[in-house]
Parts: sequence; structure tokens; C-alpha cells
Amino acid sequence: MKNFRESIVALLTETSANLPSDVRSAIARAIAGENRESQAGLAMSAISVNIDMAVDNVSPICQDTGMPTFFIHTPPGVDQMQMKKDIHAAVAEVSKTGKLRPNAVDAISGKNSGNNLGDHFPVIHFEPWDETAVEVKLILKGGGCENKNMQYSLPADIPGMGRASRDLDGVRKCLLHAVFQAQGQGCSPGFIGVGIGGDRTSGFELAKKQLFRRADDRNSDPELDHLEHEILGKANTLDIGPMGFGGKATLLGCKIGKSHRVPASFFVSVAYNCWAYRRLGVVIDPESGSITSWQYRDTDEISRMSQGDGIPLTGSEVVLQAPLTEEQVRSLKVGDMVIVNGAMHTGRDAFHHYMMHHDLPEHLDTSGGILFHCGPVVLKNEDGSYRVTAAGPTTSIREEPYQADVIKKLGLRAIIGKGGMGPKTLQGLKEYGAVYLNAIGGAAQYYARCIEKVAGVDFLEEMGVPEAMWHFEVKSFPAIVTMDAHGNSLHSTVEDESFRRLGTLA
Repeated sequence: MKNFRESIVALLTETSANLPSDVRSAIARAIAGENRESQAGLAMSAISVNIDMAVDNVSPICQDTGMPTFFIHTPPGVDQMQMKKDIHAAVAEVSKTGKLRPNAVDAISGKNSGNNLGDHFPVIHFEPWDETAVEVKLILKGGGCENKNMQYSLPADIPGMGRASRDLDGVRKCLLHAVFQAQGQGCSPGFIGVGIGGDRTSGFELAKKQLFRRADDRNSDPELDHLEHEILGKANTLDIGPMGFGGKATLLGCKIGKSHRVPASFFVSVAYNCWAYRRLGVVIDPESGSITSWQYRDTDEISRMSQGDGIPLTGSEVVLQAPLTEEQVRSLKVGDMVIVNGAMHTGRDAFHHYMMHHDLPEHLDTSGGILFHCGPVVLKNEDGSYRVTAAGPTTSIREEPYQADVIKKLGLRAIIGKGGMGPKTLQGLKEYGAVYLNAIGGAAQYYARCIEKVAGVDFLEEMGVPEAMWHFEVKSFPAIVTMDAHGNSLHSTVEDESFRRLGTLA
């Protein structure tokens, strides 16, 4: 299969940049159902523009391209060892060109390999079948939604839902709770794949395999088909909405599979996927290795998603020019739309851990600064400068143990991320005079165009591209105040109300 590597390069590139037809249709329905002037409507508008930009730029829809996971069916006689080598070569190639963000880090040292290759990375599942062609399916599932996967062992007491027994009603309670707990941290509106039964390992694999079903298909099992539609309907009454801002679209799809289990175990495994539902498949000629057809592509595919320029400016936005003053920040309140200009720094997990034990280099002054929870896709130009090709927010709650201390230590005035943060950070915002700004999760192209310049980078060698501290100059960067300096949090309000609604579904 001399053309197999090139076929995998094409599959990786298209999966990263171009959403499948069924996902586009589900997102289009969600856009139509939201009030365009609401925060949920603004989020969906930005998402739609971002989808188009990714296709136009042939760049990642979301900067977090996850752990590439392949499910491959092969006929007898195909050289799987060579296929694996070609897949590794293809993954390294598209990582170099910025179609994938380098995500493979050593489990203990955190050292980034730089090319998405490492121990059991990427993930490749081979299965034999009776067909004569090779089928390759790929899913790129970012860490934010991967972290919102859930597994329940029944019977159990489910928060807000009560006792869940070993039956379909118990499964129903688990699934509604799984959607609730994701909130905006999983980049809602999302999709869930569900595995009932199996063991802990096979249950999660079965759940992830359900994500390869089309969003518009029907389950062949009547009971599971009914449950899928029930979960989809009831989850959308929780009012979690896009990005956890509140709204009608919380869940866009629910797919359930079942597996035999041992008598002692009853697992319900849930694979949560964000709106940037990146999975495609190809059928490949086993002789040439060339693609003969694409999967999840319809002839009536929605070619353009956007109905505007994204978040429309009304003139009521608060323009923030970095560095910020305490007076500026304390004048902001939850719900304010802001436009950020000036200097912005990135900082993620490794950076926050580092800051708890070290000081910044002397050349850096972050007083009044803005810290962006972001692991961008960055390419180096021939002249040694850098350019950003994808740069959306990462899930902020991971930094909850550190954030208040880092705000105080660095003199920060604003944190930008997605999904909100907890009580310790909220108290820190109030005490030190800072705000949390929620950007639209997954909108990596939308925000990359706001970055006018990469002014520099620190800790690149030590931490790798996603975790390094990048220094940007930004213009017209939109975000919404969701945690202010007065102790108010939109995230807490939405979570409390959705938990109340969850209880009514028990």
C-alpha cells in the first residue's frame, strides 16, 4: 500500500479542520434554537464562524487535537506492522505542519516529544473483518472533553438523582448526571457515547466506539433507542447551554451500546465529546493504499455555517487595554462583554505548577497583566519569529488549586479561559481585584485571528509548545465576564440551577 501514508495524512488533516456532515447539521439546529442576542446565541455564532475559518485555513478547529485514536478494520493478508509505521510517519508529518498540536508528553517527566509520538501514542486499534477493503476511522478528542468522561458502578447513589439500580432507569440517572457534571467545561453543547456493561476498560472503549455512530442514526435495540431519545430531550431541559452560559442546547447527541458483563459488575461508561466533534473515516484500497471513499460526508453537506461575523459588536462592549488597573477591573460585572487589546500571556498546567515554586525571569513584568489559559498551535517562521495558527481557551478548573496564589504573585488583573473556576479563585478575584473572562471553547481559529504578534516565549524547551508561556499582542479579542471582583459567578449560578432541574428528572 504505497499510498497509505498519504491517505492517513489526508485523513488527519481533514478530521482536524472539517467537521462531518451529521455534526454540522446538529450544530446548525442548535444555532437556530438559541436567541441570537443571548450569551448562548453569541457563543454559537462564534462557533459557526470558527467552523468556516478552520475549513478556509485548513487549520485545527480547536487547538487541542487530543490523542489521535484510530479504529481500523483490515482483511486477511494486510501488513498491519507496516500500516502502523506509516500511521506514525503521517502523525509526525502533520504535527510538523501544524495540523495537529504536539500533545504527547511523558507520563512522569512531562517532557513533550514534539511530534505526537510516544508510548502508546497515538492509539491504534486493529480488528479483522470479512470485507476486501481497509477501513480507517479516526477521532480527535480534546483533553477538555476527555476529562469529563464518567464511569459509574451500579448500584450507586447519584448526586441529584438518588439511588441508581442495575436497570435502564439506573442507567438513565447516570447519563443525565454525566451531562450535568460536564457543564461548560466540556465545551457544551456536546455529544455522549455510552457503554453499558463490560469491564472498566472495555466499557470505556465501547463508549468511545459509540461516538463513531452518526448523530442522526437510530439504535437497532428498541429499548436503547428510546433511552437515547429520552436522554437527548431531558438533558436539554437542564439549561446549561452553550459554554455553560445557560441556554437550550446542552446535548446534541446520545448513542448507547451494551456489552455482556460479569455478575459482580454493572458499569455505565460515558465518553463525553465537545461540539468540535472531530471524527471521520475512509475506505482504502488494500493494494494501492489510496482512499476510495470518505465516511460521514453527505452530498448535501452544509458548506457554510456562519450567518455573520461571529460575536457582533454593539458599541456597549467594555474595551480593556492591557495592562489593566484595579479600578477598571472592579467596575466590571458578570455578563459584561469585553474587548481585549494589548499584551496577553499564556499559562497552563505546567506553568502554574512552576509558579508555585519559582519566580518569573527578571525580564517579565506581569503587573496588571492578562493570563490566557491556552495551549496554542504555533509554527516557526523562516526568520525565527513565530505565528499562531490555532489558539482557543483550555479548561480552567484544572488550575483551581493554584490560580489565586498566581494572581497575587504575578499581579494579574484578568484570567481568560473556559468553563469557569471554583470558590478559591473566586475569593482571590475579590481579594486581589481581578476578573475571569470566558472565551468560547474550541474557537481556535476565531481567536487566532485576534493575535497580531507573538512577542516572545519562555519555558519552551522545558515545557513544550502547549505548556510554554507565550507572549501575544492581541486586538479585538472578545470574551464575557463570568466571574467578577465582587464575588459573583455565572458558573455557580448555572450549576446550581441545573442541579435543581436535574433533581426534577429523577
